Amino acid sequence: MKDRLTDALYGLGWSTVKKLPEPVAERLGRTIADAAWKRRGKGVLRLEANLARVVPDATPQRLAELSRAGMRSYLRYWMESFRLPSWSRERIKDGVDVKDLHHLTDGLAAGKGAVVALPHLANWDLAGAWVTTKLETPFTTVAERLKPETLYDRFVAYRESLGMEVLPHTGGSAFGTLARRLRAGGLVCLVADRDLSASGVEVKFFGESARMPGGPAMLAQQTGALLLPVTLWYDGAMMRGRIHPPVDVPETGTRAEKTSVMTQALADAFATGIADHPEDWHMLQRLWLADLEPRPGGTAAGGPS
Repeated sequence: MKDRLTDALYGLGWSTVKKLPEPVAERLGRTIADAAWKRRGKGVLRLEANLARVVPDATPQRLAELSRAGMRSYLRYWMESFRLPSWSRERIKDGVDVKDLHHLTDGLAAGKGAVVALPHLANWDLAGAWVTTKLETPFTTVAERLKPETLYDRFVAYRESLGMEVLPHTGGSAFGTLARRLRAGGLVCLVADRDLSASGVEVKFFGESARMPGGPAMLAQQTGALLLPVTLWYDGAMMRGRIHPPVDVPETGTRAEKTSVMTQALADAFATGIADHPEDWHMLQRLWLADLEPRPGGTAAGGPS
């Protein structure tokens, strides 16, 4: 029953919100965000705890302001995402501005392929739609299998409608398919600032230990593709982004050692963008190892908040 209700609510969002006039949708998003913020639920409290690491000298009042702005940014993401399939190509093209785009376009022009890795900043779906629309470049990404399965199918259909090839994170051969796309000179885009699996790479993130996925670094090593960190932020009605310089593969070390160094470089680039725009980081879950619940046997496990 819970799964069916969740799926129905998301379906209502996609079918209803995209039909609203934009000012109405924006007000609705702010109203929902403010109501959630005032309830002080698990997600809001976790967001504030995460932001306290990002802005360690923030007063309680400042953290409250940041978390309120963060919830508004988070609901803006959802409102935009519900409405994106109905946006015109011109609206998508004009709604995003990216600095240092040459890092990506030059790499693709050279036929090397590129792995774009980004954190949960601003609207990564809009960024993807901009890539397929403005740059006219298709790309492949990976989506976590959601429950119920019908909800996952909705997300896949939605992202495919924006021009993305979507592979399941589990239950398939995602890594091999991504590697083939890269060897053919293609583009792969991966959200890569949180990994609670046993294969996650431990990094220092804002001075504390966290785990991030090693897949982007491993793909770059195996295929010779560029590894490009990307950060996003909202600026009024616009969304802006920055493509950071490529992360090089170390000349020495084992594969695991190289993966560790490269993933740390991604974490450092993510931290720069998050510190500059903390209100646009939509991290409402546990991230740092110190916050994770211990599993039997001494390892850590992440909860839903």
